[in-house]
Amino acid sequence: MQNQWPTLSYENGKDTYATMHMWTQIVGKIKLALVPWINHSWHVTLHVTPTGLSTHEMPYKNKNFQIDFDLVNHKLKVITSDGQHREFDLQGNSVADFYHKLFAVLKDLEIDVEINTMPVEMEDVTPFEKDNKNATYDKDQAAALHLALLKMQNVLTHMRCDYVGKCSPVHFFWGSFDLAVSRFSGRTAPKHPGGIPNLPDWVAEEAYSHEVASLGFWPGSEALPEAAFYAYVYPEPKGYKEAEVKPKGAYYHKALSEFVLPYSVVQQSSDPEGALMEFLDSTYEAAAALAGWDRKALEKSPHV
Repeated sequence: MQNQWPTLSYENGKDTYATMHMWTQIVGKIKLALVPWINHSWHVTLHVTPTGLSTHEMPYKNKNFQIDFDLVNHKLKVITSDGQHREFDLQGNSVADFYHKLFAVLKDLEIDVEINTMPVEMEDVTPFEKDNKNATYDKDQAAALHLALLKMQNVLTHMRCDYVGKCSPVHFFWGSFDLAVSRFSGRTAPKHPGGIPNLPDWVAEEAYSHEVASLGFWPGSEALPEAAFYAYVYPEPKGYKEAEVKPKGAYYHKALSEFVLPYSVVQQSSDPEGALMEFLDSTYEAAAALAGWDRKALEKSPHV
């Protein structure tokens, strides 16, 4: 059925995800070099589109350009405001190949930009231009991930609509390779301890400068080897980890310090959107209630 959520397998997709993660970091760092800073690093995120992931427009001298991962036709595309277009196939490229091809395209378009080529938010990193280990791109795995992102983005967007306090867009963070949306109470938070691998502490400190409840999705990692939705609050209030959340199958992951709902629970549900919304609502409500957020001021009345 066309409206079914796709099956995601971390075991089958992890090599493709690892390669795509590094590709998105390369593209994300180009955006980081060119666009003005927006709080909580919102300026550097990628965005889910009908065909894949996009930087959206970026300024460069007297023109603008955009870089797109077309996960339908499996190409990397660069388009400019002066009508130029370049593309190359995603399949068959290591991270190093991708890096050199993309910067050759930018040079051909007379876009001169430099980036720090060390990956962020992970240990044991290899510079992009030397990474020939990550070289897997399975079209089926990439297409399934893209379809899943589209479906969950719709739910996250609807959930965002009920909040009138400060709230992030629904966007894709290339550092951690996750789709996320974050709600803020409006109050400042204790200084974040930092310590994220290969990430300056000041970035985490700024990202968590105010009380926040974040909800999102990861396709999996060695720490949690399955696709899953997550929910956490910073700072975490007393009693949060013991809160009762929905739907059945959601649990608090002590090592990650957040609630987790396996993607498979949503995908196999008779009402995937409803199951995911239950998780989003119940984890947020637990966080807001236990942390004493001013919910009357922050949430939209159902009659508005």
